[in-house]
Amino acid sequence: MSISKLSSVLATSYENFPKGRFITLVVLRTTHSETIFRTEGSGEPMCSEFVQAGLEGENQKTIIQRLVMTKRKQVAPERRYGREHLRAHELLYTNPKDGSLCSLNTNAPCEMCVDCFLYGFAAGGGGAQKSRIWTEDAFSILPASDVVGDRTINAIYETGTMRDEKGNASTALNTSEYIKPGVHFLDVVTLKDVTADELRYIIGNILFTSRYGAVSSRVGRMENEILGVFGSITELPSSLELVQATYDALGKPLEHPLNIKQLITASKQVIANWKNKRGVSVQLSEEELANLLTDVETNWSPDERDNFLKRLTQSYESFRQVAPEKNKGKGKSKGKNTPVEVEI
Repeated sequence: MSISKLSSVLATSYENFPKGRFITLVVLRTTHSETIFRTEGSGEPMCSEFVQAGLEGENQKTIIQRLVMTKRKQVAPERRYGREHLRAHELLYTNPKDGSLCSLNTNAPCEMCVDCFLYGFAAGGGGAQKSRIWTEDAFSILPASDVVGDRTINAIYETGTMRDEKGNASTALNTSEYIKPGVHFLDVVTLKDVTADELRYIIGNILFTSRYGAVSSRVGRMENEILGVFGSITELPSSLELVQATYDALGKPLEHPLNIKQLITASKQVIANWKNKRGVSVQLSEEELANLLTDVETNWSPDERDNFLKRLTQSYESFRQVAPEKNKGKGKSKGKNTPVEVEI
């Protein structure tokens, strides 16, 4: 299996202390419908930043405004996806300190499930686990002005008009920005000191999550594709550096929508130069990457998923027993499996 090629940068089991093993995933995220990324409320502009267009020549001197997919917009839905399956297989736990349900945004992590061990938690009453999944803002290839549109939204009454039965005009009329379908974000996700099964779990969350951003029940369809996997002793170039180098490698002029095959070719051309750079010791070939993704899909398949998730959960058992001992005498349950509801 190709995952064995990463053995030098994979942990054999979960450990409390870091040992400087990094795995980098290069992810291409492509919108397949209208998408909204913003940090404020309705009517606010899309998240964006002014940055250098590229790293070389005139591109280095040119400043453009790029769309930003913030790290929270990436991790939150992917984390929820994994938790859906942990819940379905009864692998989420109650909080041993007060018996409350494990939740992502209510200061009540169970501190024992796969999600808590991998994505981290900080309990207000004590206890913390640092995330071993390092994300950063992802940037669009093209300028925001090329890939953002305006949509006027109205909500008519059942009469089919904008006035109710008393003749009052509806106030449900609004114009909002949206990101067009076919917009590409390049992203670098760094994993630190993860095991083989943890790697499978994280990649599954990335590949199988399909909705991002605001009002994701109606818009926000997105497809993720992993273009490269590296093992190293430090972090590799950032998402912004990757986007700028890819922008340099693409032929000009550029306009929306980009040809995705040309974009992938340019991106892979850029990351091919990461070999022997910044402590890289392993780079999966095209065939090895395909085998790794097949391995992930096999473990996440309906026939294998239950065994896979339970095996991963079991790997934390010796560390999970610490919490009940610490709280002995307070009348709390000893990590008994209980389905929970979570939301962020």
